[in-house]
Amino acid sequence: MLSFKMREVNMYYIGIDIGSTASKFVVLNNEKNEILYKEVISSGWNSKETGRKIIEKLEGLGYSRKQSHITATGYGRIAVDFADKVITEITAHGKGAHFLGSKDKTVIDIGGQDTKIIVQNEDRVIDFLMNDKCSAGTGKFLEVMANRLGLDLDEFFQMAKKGKDIELSSTCTVFAESEVVSLMGKGTKREDIASGVVNSIVSKVSKLAQKKSDDGYFLTGGFSNNEYIMKCLEEKLDGDVQSHPDGRFAGAIGAAIL
Repeated sequence: MLSFKMREVNMYYIGIDIGSTASKFVVLNNEKNEILYKEVISSGWNSKETGRKIIEKLEGLGYSRKQSHITATGYGRIAVDFADKVITEITAHGKGAHFLGSKDKTVIDIGGQDTKIIVQNEDRVIDFLMNDKCSAGTGKFLEVMANRLGLDLDEFFQMAKKGKDIELSSTCTVFAESEVVSLMGKGTKREDIASGVVNSIVSKVSKLAQKKSDDGYFLTGGFSNNEYIMKCLEEKLDGDVQSHPDGRFAGAIGAAIL
């Protein structure tokens, strides 16, 4: 009698996080405990096109669509029409942060279009707060202000570190930009304006995160590896703020796990 040995087929778990500015994607192994591949690209102007570029890239690397389960999240998640599943950013970031070691820490995600505060118990999201009505207190606010000062974001943060903090009275991006223009016209140093902008954002995020966590905070998203932002948040929150080198991939990781 002939006997046949079944060849084990690898199943890949892919998480795609289409953000308003940057898109992140990761590939996890069968056990969902190892990142096999990760990358971040610009979201461009069309989320559907960005999703197509991502799957073409992954298939070119050998991660066959037929051997993959794909979950999408983020600002443009609905545009990923080839995904097997779509989940919210709140759920994805909570699960991804737990994978990266947040445990019971309150998760803070400063996104391009919104800021999310996620309260967890183990790996379950039990509450959240979200600022999605105004871009003040988000990555877009920083980007707008850096452009107004003629700086890229790296230059902007280097300037902010050297500056003397000034208070911006405006709470809206449009009015704050006008205020910055006025300060520039008065000859205020760019270092001081940059410091004031960072302080404004950190203050808004800290007010949103008033649900104090005895175990501290865990920063995800695009600013998760920014030591200056983390330092400023620690001062405002009067608590420990940690992150992980893969913090910006938390949404994609959470999507892949789920």
